[in-house]
Amino acid sequence: MDEAFGEDNFITEILVKKKGSQKSGTLEAVNDFILWYAKSKKTSGVVKVRPLYEVRVAEEIFDDFPVVELDTGERVRIADLEDRDGVGYRKNYAAFVSKYPDARLLALNPLKSGGHRRKQSLDFEFRKRLFPIETNQCWKHTVVEDDGSTPGMVRLGFADRLFALNKDLRFIRYSPTPSIRAISNWWDGFGGAPNQVYVVQTNERVVERCLLMATDPGDLVLDPTCGSGTTAYVAEQWGRRWITIDTSRVALALARARVMGARYPYYLLADSREGQMKEAEVTRTAPSSQPTHGSIRQGFVYQRVSNATSADIANNVEIDVIWEKWQAVLEPLREKLDSALKKSWEEWEIPREADAKWSEAAKKLHAQWWEARIARQKEIDASIAAKAEFEFLYDKPYEERKKVRVAGPFTVESLSPHRVLGVDEDDELIDSAKQPGADYASRQSFPQMIIENLKTSGVQQAHKEDRIVFTSLTPWPGELVCAEGRYVEGHAESGAEKRAAIFIGPEFGTVTRPDLVAAAREAGDADFDVLIACAFNYEAHATEFSKLGRIPVLKARMNADLHMADDLKNTGKGNLFVIFGEPDITVLDERDGKLRVKVNGVDVFHPQTGEVRSDGPEGIACWFLDTDYNEESFFVRHAYFLGANDPYSALRTTLKAEIDPEAWATLNSDTSRVFDKPKSGRIAVKVINHLGDEVMKVFRI
Repeated sequence: MDEAFGEDNFITEILVKKKGSQKSGTLEAVNDFILWYAKSKKTSGVVKVRPLYEVRVAEEIFDDFPVVELDTGERVRIADLEDRDGVGYRKNYAAFVSKYPDARLLALNPLKSGGHRRKQSLDFEFRKRLFPIETNQCWKHTVVEDDGSTPGMVRLGFADRLFALNKDLRFIRYSPTPSIRAISNWWDGFGGAPNQVYVVQTNERVVERCLLMATDPGDLVLDPTCGSGTTAYVAEQWGRRWITIDTSRVALALARARVMGARYPYYLLADSREGQMKEAEVTRTAPSSQPTHGSIRQGFVYQRVSNATSADIANNVEIDVIWEKWQAVLEPLREKLDSALKKSWEEWEIPREADAKWSEAAKKLHAQWWEARIARQKEIDASIAAKAEFEFLYDKPYEERKKVRVAGPFTVESLSPHRVLGVDEDDELIDSAKQPGADYASRQSFPQMIIENLKTSGVQQAHKEDRIVFTSLTPWPGELVCAEGRYVEGHAESGAEKRAAIFIGPEFGTVTRPDLVAAAREAGDADFDVLIACAFNYEAHATEFSKLGRIPVLKARMNADLHMADDLKNTGKGNLFVIFGEPDITVLDERDGKLRVKVNGVDVFHPQTGEVRSDGPEGIACWFLDTDYNEESFFVRHAYFLGANDPYSALRTTLKAEIDPEAWATLNSDTSRVFDKPKSGRIAVKVINHLGDEVMKVFRI
């Protein structure tokens, strides 16, 4: 890995606890490893990291927050509370929550550090006690200010965040809700993948953590070992673009089915009006008035945890304003209470509960004082929460539960395995021309391989009985026509034999209309009856070409499995060459110059009769409409689903949700919605049958 990515770009090694272990006779292996490298750590000095947090296990919270603040205001260590109640709360967190639902957990953090600073290396008086500072030490915040403003340490006292611990003074840090801690490079609690369908399937949460930690929505994720498609599945869920690769057709089929059949939560986009409203609600600010475009690159609206530090409070000048406002209310009440009880209490000495022996007037003053005291603290706490730093929970965006999201469009592309050149014992390339019998030589060219499979499989059409079966298939010495095929048109006994010219498209590339025209002209010159073109892909204009003179042109789409022909067993049972025909449509004129498109079916050439016959829409699984085709790319502007066997029920079962029948009716139709006339003068219709074969045709309007 150091050689591939550079040792300077190494970040860390992550240990992942596995579900179990296998006895090896020595030590049991219980860890997997993730190696984290940066793209250019040394050059840029910046590594994209989105800090992730995990929620503390309930019983572990007391390790970091060992003090409890009860709803009465009393602060007591959890160990003392256990002794007082006779209950082991550290082992039974549920019992603690049940008995003290309004209690707050806190930690007492040091407020001293090394060094000497003029405004911070002074003794500090708090509640009429003097807390000394030692030589070469200082408080973390100021004790005095030259301009007469409130020092940071005093402001911490205003916020009731100071705690006297023997001769020391500590900062009260409340546990955030939820109580979180940053993850380290030791990942535990994942185990193996649930519902495993592939032998080396990874737990989704492991991949999820890697993606969330190192990428943002809209980033591109590459997984060169697809397997069951866990990376693609997780990337799709979290709004990342993805590319995944595998040499196994089984793995790719599993991954495709997994991504297409999944339901994903719908997260609120930051670049949406709903997201702006949620952001305003969370931050207690006015909603943004910026226009929205629904860009996923702006990210989601994330949940966040306020983790106020002593610096956040010490620098919050709003606390001074709140303090002064409430002192005007609290001080007169305190003076009246002291006068009624003949006491001289300071604020922190006033008990939380009134004595039963007090007069009714004193009890009323006491209740009023504490009501104002609690209101002041709530206002100060709200100010602290609003101005404190937030920790974004990147794994917890806000979700719109009324919406269901499915996978976006993606393609599955096939490439032939690399052909490796042989080398001898001296690492010199072997000349296969000199040693034609060597095992490493290519035994079969691409056209030869296609002809062999075509001879066995024949050409499948819309219906099973319409298969073209060749009685013979022999090479032909043409420029574009490479084979001559013979088949019987009509019944085997009484039908006439026909000669078919075979044109094979490139191994990697697309067949164009000029290619078909040239091949059809060559077939006509050689007196063939029909041209059968075999290709992986056809350009859009090629689909418009179906006949040259008397020569019908049948366009057979080759199955991508033929890219893997070396590993493909040639049984003749697979649909390796499929002719799907052309969409048969009717353009309907509407009012105001608008249009509709009605799909009547698919026109298919039948070798038994030699005629073109139109099959109905029952053979169509779905069809798509580009209402303004630009001659470069097909843009799905309308999508409709026909299908058989109640596709509405199947969709409802797959999504595990109720589908609006009226909305579904607009999609389950052989007639499109109304649209404007295309500015380009062209529309394009793409049709897909139940076998997954597709064809597109362009129509002039």
